[in-house]
Amino acid sequence: MGAFLTPLVRPVLSAAALIWVLGTGSASAGLEGESAFEISQAAIGGQVGDHVLKDRNGSDLALADFRGRPLVISLIFTSCSTVCPVTTDHLRDQVKAARDIIGGDGFAVLTFGFDASGDRPAQLAAFANTHRLTGMPDWYIASADTDTTERLLADLGFSFESAAGGFDHITQTTILDSDGRVYRQLYGEEYPLQLLVEPLKDVVLGRQTRSLAPADLWSRLTFICTVYNPATGAYRFDYAIFFGIFFGALALILNAVVIYRIWRGNRRYKRQGEERTA
Repeated sequence: MGAFLTPLVRPVLSAAALIWVLGTGSASAGLEGESAFEISQAAIGGQVGDHVLKDRNGSDLALADFRGRPLVISLIFTSCSTVCPVTTDHLRDQVKAARDIIGGDGFAVLTFGFDASGDRPAQLAAFANTHRLTGMPDWYIASADTDTTERLLADLGFSFESAAGGFDHITQTTILDSDGRVYRQLYGEEYPLQLLVEPLKDVVLGRQTRSLAPADLWSRLTFICTVYNPATGAYRFDYAIFFGIFFGALALILNAVVIYRIWRGNRRYKRQGEERTA
């Protein structure tokens, strides 16, 4: 079955801290954890190509169509019976929570089946139905031919090897920014909501910072004021931050008004002095 890396609290943790085990609990002989971690981290900042995939209906799905907003890519193979189903179910729940915070249209999700010979449209459709992905908005499931799969996985820094009954592979979820570059790697079957939401806030806010539309300005303020509560494992709106921003902005406006009035008064006084001298 698929091998997985234990969840990382921070992506900067050293590879030596990773534990590489199989779903059955035995040590993996096929893949070396430190090397897989280094390959995965080296992909950060790299551009993902405009690969064309096949979705669960057999239709073309071009990665170029996702440009303009972030994309979360989960890498699985549909015949996996342990690690991949748990990873998918956990991601589904985390995405629901993340969209409550960030907004439903802030990012898209792609589950990619990397078994080029086994992850056919019928298998993808069955996997999507089993794990209740079909009703999730902006959630796509796809696979590709062997050459496209290899190129995409290389872009993502994903390591895997064939093994008896399946694959040994790093359990990796990749976040792409709105330009299609690798922004963050997440590891493990399960991870705290914070590890998914914080990088998404970065890339979604980065996209909307360029816009002065009222909806984007409000989203920006909401992101800034939403904080993670480790005691509950959930996010909440911090009104202290909101009021701090509000009163800080109000103070700046009042100071600007006072400075403007002083400037106007000095200018008027100078003009009156020039008129008396003349």
